[in-house]
Amino acid sequence: MKIVDAQKAVSNIKSGDRIFFQGAAMTPNVLINALCERYNELSNVDIIQMHTEGAANYTQEPYNETFSVTSCFVGSNVRKLVNTPQGDYVPIFLSEIYRLFDEGIYPLDVAFIHVSTPDRHGYCSLGTSVDVTLPALRAAKLVIAQINPQVPRTHGDGIIHIDNIDFAVQVDMPIHRTEPGELSAEELKIGKHVAGLVEDGATLQMGIGNIPNAVLSNLTNHRRLGIHTEMFSDGVLPLVESGVITGEDKKLKTGKLVTCFAVGSQKLYDFVDDNPIVHFKEAAYTNETSLIKMNPKVTAINSAIEIDFTGQVCADSIGPFQYSGVGGQMDFIRAAALSKGGKPIIAMPSITAKGVSKITPYLKQGAGVTTTRAHVHYVVTENGVVNLFGKSLQQRAKELIAIAHPDFQEELEKAAYIRFNGRT
Repeated sequence: MKIVDAQKAVSNIKSGDRIFFQGAAMTPNVLINALCERYNELSNVDIIQMHTEGAANYTQEPYNETFSVTSCFVGSNVRKLVNTPQGDYVPIFLSEIYRLFDEGIYPLDVAFIHVSTPDRHGYCSLGTSVDVTLPALRAAKLVIAQINPQVPRTHGDGIIHIDNIDFAVQVDMPIHRTEPGELSAEELKIGKHVAGLVEDGATLQMGIGNIPNAVLSNLTNHRRLGIHTEMFSDGVLPLVESGVITGEDKKLKTGKLVTCFAVGSQKLYDFVDDNPIVHFKEAAYTNETSLIKMNPKVTAINSAIEIDFTGQVCADSIGPFQYSGVGGQMDFIRAAALSKGGKPIIAMPSITAKGVSKITPYLKQGAGVTTTRAHVHYVVTENGVVNLFGKSLQQRAKELIAIAHPDFQEELEKAAYIRFNGRT
């Protein structure tokens, strides 16, 4: 491993290279910004990534004339570019992204990563974002790292030896933080409804954001909960501290919180630092359905952009506009359905921020089906809970209309009458 400055490190990039960026809180922005400074020396450099944090200068003018983006998940900082000819999106389950690298579907020239300082054995930690970084490291011909003493040293599989790092840039800076948001009245109602579905001894999967936090805030009287998820944030901390989350009933890694990445406040990063009860694994493990379902009462809590009368869930696009990604929703929805006592849950407000109903007769033209109607079980809004499993198409429409926003229920009933030829 050669210690160099950022400009020297990125001087190894050539025109035509494909570069992987580690993501989420571990986005290596010092390296990325130094690379962008070389935009007028390079051409046809493709970036492949999941969700990254930071300004993502490579998506903006004049840099986007040099850099294109292939994204396996779309965050706000790349959303505009991904919906232009300079960017693109790969619809893929989080559990299968590793195959893009392991099978050479996307050969990698370089990987940019962000790691802790090495320990006395020469191992650096990948911190809070293991996810698909390990398979990218297996595939990349050249590895360039930001080494940062403020990166938490996490337990699990997220380590790399200095012998496997070609160039390193030393930095000393906080990793990206996300503070919990204030919960709305609707989100609190959704959280209470979902919490009512969670049984003692359940294994939870949830994401980041207000609805997962609202659910977690309503679980204070539960017992023996476990965590096997693709990610978690600050909402789990009070439940660990109070003894609600113990993982004692889990069959896979009993007593451990299992995840592939985490994003949150400094308190969260302090919690995961050198904490042996938190295991960071690659996404091929955390999101493998056959493994997840081994746990009891897997309760998977996911969200949606819209859901149609038949139960089709769109969670990654607004019509043809790519908004986010497939992620791990289907990995966990299916695993929860197969788990003994499991509950797959789609939880969402009944209307958008612009006042449009999220329960609709048909998905928008061009919308992607993230979760099929055959996979959907529980749907929750602030207006209640329905279980679509085993329900016919007409029954589903009736159930979903019952939890739609009251302002739209009459309109939706008329649409259901038309859709089903007067048979509802």
